[in-house]
Amino acid sequence: MYVYDAFDRTLINERVVEFRDQVARRLSGELTEEEFKPLRLMNGVYLQLHAYMLRLAIPYGTLSSQQMRMLAHVARKYDRGYGHFTTRQNIQYHWIKLENLPDAMADFASVGMHGMQTSGNCVRNLTTDQWAGVAPDEIEDPRVWAELIRQHVTLHPEFTFMPRKFKIAVGASVHDRAALRIHDLALQLFRNAEGELGFEVMVGGGLGRTPFLAKTVKPFLPKRDVLSYVEAILRTYNQFGRRDNIYKARIKILVHELGVEAFAKEVDAEWQSIKDGALTLDPAMVAEIAGRFRYPAYERLDDSPPQLKAARGTDRRFGAWLGNSVANHKVPGYAIVTLSLKPEGGTPGDATSAQMDAIADLADRYSFGEIRVGHEQNLVLPHVAQRDLPALWRALDESGLATPNVNLISDTISCPGLDYCSLANARSIPIAQEITRRFRNLDLAQNLGRLHVNISGCINACGHHHVGHIGILGVEKNGEEFYQITLGGKADENATLGTLIGPAVPYAQVADVVEDIAAAYLELRQRPDELFIETFKRTGVEPFRERVYATR
Repeated sequence: MYVYDAFDRTLINERVVEFRDQVARRLSGELTEEEFKPLRLMNGVYLQLHAYMLRLAIPYGTLSSQQMRMLAHVARKYDRGYGHFTTRQNIQYHWIKLENLPDAMADFASVGMHGMQTSGNCVRNLTTDQWAGVAPDEIEDPRVWAELIRQHVTLHPEFTFMPRKFKIAVGASVHDRAALRIHDLALQLFRNAEGELGFEVMVGGGLGRTPFLAKTVKPFLPKRDVLSYVEAILRTYNQFGRRDNIYKARIKILVHELGVEAFAKEVDAEWQSIKDGALTLDPAMVAEIAGRFRYPAYERLDDSPPQLKAARGTDRRFGAWLGNSVANHKVPGYAIVTLSLKPEGGTPGDATSAQMDAIADLADRYSFGEIRVGHEQNLVLPHVAQRDLPALWRALDESGLATPNVNLISDTISCPGLDYCSLANARSIPIAQEITRRFRNLDLAQNLGRLHVNISGCINACGHHHVGHIGILGVEKNGEEFYQITLGGKADENATLGTLIGPAVPYAQVADVVEDIAAAYLELRQRPDELFIETFKRTGVEPFRERVYATR
C-alpha cells in the first residue's frame, strides 16, 4: 500500500469544500445544469440515464481494508447498497442523490479517496497489473512508476483540458495483465540486451468507434526519463490532437493519421527540449516514492502445507476453486487469490455493501489488509498464506464470493449498458446474467477452458468487446436491440482485435449464439488443452460463422 502524505490529504479535502459549494449553487438554481456540468465532471460525477453517477478513483487498483469499508459505508448510506467495479480499476455508484454527493465525497476523503480525473478531457486514473508487487514474473513493482506519473499529472494545468480523455497503463511482467495495448499510452518495463531496465513506450491504443492497438514509439526508454518522455507525448497530443471533432479527437486517430514514425519524431523533438531538465528522475526521488509503499512482513512458510493438501483431497468444490481462483505468489508459502464478482445471475463487477465489509474483514485476517481491483472486474487478495486457503474459501463461500469461474466463459466483462447509461444502444447486464446461467455447469465451463466474453452496450466499447475471445456489441436497428459478434480478440501481450462473424442478431438470440460458438469450438479443437483462442487462430472465422448462421 502507498501511504499518502499531508499534501495529498489537504488537496482532497479542499476539493470537497469546493465541490460542496458548487452543488449548493446548483441546487439553489444559481448554476444551470450546463454550467454545472464541467464542474461535476472534474470530480467524477456524470449524469446518466436515471440519476447522477459518481466514479471514484482507485489508483493502480490498490485498496486498503479501511478504504473498502468506506466503499461499503457509502453504498449503504447514500446509494442502494452496492457499488460497481469497472474495467478501469475504479468503482461507480449509480444512485447517489446530488444533495448527498458532497457528504459522500467527504467520507471518501477521510480515507484518502476521491473522484478527481475519473472523467473529463484529462489524464484518467492510472492502471496496472492487479498482481503488481506479488507476481512471480514481475521485474519490479510497476505501481511505483504509476504513482510517480499520477503525482505529476494530477491537476497539471497543461493537461487538464486536452483534446480528449487520456488513459495510461504501466506493466512490469512478462504476461500482460493490464491490457497495455488498448491504452492511449502504455509503459512496459523490461530488461534490454545490455541488462539495463527501461520502458517500451507504446502510444495510440484504444477501442470505441475506431479501434487500434498501441504502437511502439520508443523501443527502450531509460527509467530516469519516464516523466519527461510522458510529458513530451502529452504536449505533442495537446498541440496536434483535433478539437473540432469529438470522434477524431483521441490520440489513436492522431497516431494513425500522422503515422507512428512521424508522431515519434514530433515527440522526440519536444522531448529533446526537456529531457535533461527538471523532469529527469533522481534515483533518490524514485527511492523516496518507492519507500512510501508498505509491503507485508511475510513469514517463512512452506509451499503446499499439509492442511492445504488435505482440504484439496477431501472437498471437490474447494479443489475446483483452488485450481481456478488461486495463483502462484513470488514469496514461497503464499498465494494470490482472485474473488469472482460474476456469480450466476449476477451483474458483472457488482459487490454489495455486505460483501465489501466481508472482503475488508477477510483482507485483515488473511491478506495484510490489502485488496486489489482488476480490469476484468474482479477483486484480488494478494497476500494469502497457503495454509489459510481452506478457511478463506469457506468464508468467501458464505458471502457468495467463491464462484470458481475466473477466466472461464461466465467470467464476463460487461459495461452497465442501457440499464444505466444514457449513451447505450442496448442492454449488456441481462446478457451477461444469462450467460452465467447457460454455463452454470462447472464441468462444461472447465472443459471449455480459458474463454473471455466481453459485452458493450454501445460503440464506445466500455466492455472492451473488441478484445474479447467472444465480443458482443449492442447496436440499435429500427428501435430494437441487436448485437454484433466478434471472435478472436485478445488484450494480453499478443493483443489482437476480434473479427466480425456476420450480421447482428436480435437480443433473444445472443445467449444461443454464444452456446453455438462454444459447441463449435469443442468440435473443432484438436486436443483437450487447445484453447479457444488457439483453435480460432488455426481455423479462422468461417467454421464458427457456419455454425452460428446455419439455422438463422
